[in-house]
Amino acid sequence: MTDPVLVIHGGAWAMPDDMVDAHIRGVNNALAAGWRVLERGGSSLDAVEEAVVIMEDDETFDAGRGSFLNRDGRVQLDALIMDGATLRAGGVGCVERLRNPVRAARKILSESPHVYFVAEGAERFAAEHGIPLCSNDDLIIPREVERLRAYQAAQAGAKPDGNDLFAAASDDATSDDPTTSHDTVGAVALDRDGNIAAATSTGGTLNKAPGRLGDSSLIGCGCYADNLSAAASTTGWGEPIMKLVLAKWTADRISAGNMPEWAAQEAMNYLKQRVNGHGGIIVLNPEGHIGIAHNTPRMAWAYKTVKKEDAGIVRET
Repeated sequence: MTDPVLVIHGGAWAMPDDMVDAHIRGVNNALAAGWRVLERGGSSLDAVEEAVVIMEDDETFDAGRGSFLNRDGRVQLDALIMDGATLRAGGVGCVERLRNPVRAARKILSESPHVYFVAEGAERFAAEHGIPLCSNDDLIIPREVERLRAYQAAQAGAKPDGNDLFAAASDDATSDDPTTSHDTVGAVALDRDGNIAAATSTGGTLNKAPGRLGDSSLIGCGCYADNLSAAASTTGWGEPIMKLVLAKWTADRISAGNMPEWAAQEAMNYLKQRVNGHGGIIVLNPEGHIGIAHNTPRMAWAYKTVKKEDAGIVRET
């Protein structure tokens, strides 16, 4: 039997001091939920699913309810989950009526010969497999309505009066700016049977074009798991991460004999040097070694093993 391991991330960016506590609580809660699964002998797949659900339900993060709004003022969500034992995966993209897109992704992995569903087709698949649909309005919160209004006003050059979010939105805050929130969430786990899994979920970037997909739900980009190499989940600016297929790149470094800690840091160096990207990554190999790295000012992360827990820490580079 293998000792279980669980690693969580909840976003990598220039997180303000007044948001640190909420992120620490969020990743702690996700860690506790995933660990309960592993502790009772559950699978790594179940563990990462349950951990990500907690963060999708937490309005602190850019996943599920409370996510960034797209240009049309709607929430569009993406998620992927992958099993390192079988290489089976399930992903959804641009869904607007699912509170927990990772649940639908898991159903695709477990109950479909396909890997990926998008938009209305993904929602139809979810409903046919017992996952209730919601209104898109149920996923929208006032904070994000105001954030989008401030951003779009800033883009138009008109400062709205008395707007707390204007300063954050007006300073050229685009997806390639590390001061812009990248609160994508993810988890990687190793279970008692020695199998690893990964899951990633996101609402994407603020004011994104409708239909835009980032890295989070794409195999090998924002999420990957293979028992012969590693499990990885990324967060950050999606387009550069996609160009490098960064999660798979990192797993390949580990397959070649490198330790996860080194591979994670090299992934961040590669991201910055090759395409001037920024973000963070968590990595776990089948031997239970972990890597956590970011090239942004702060990253929300947590991990737990049977011997050690370092949960909910936000560290500066």
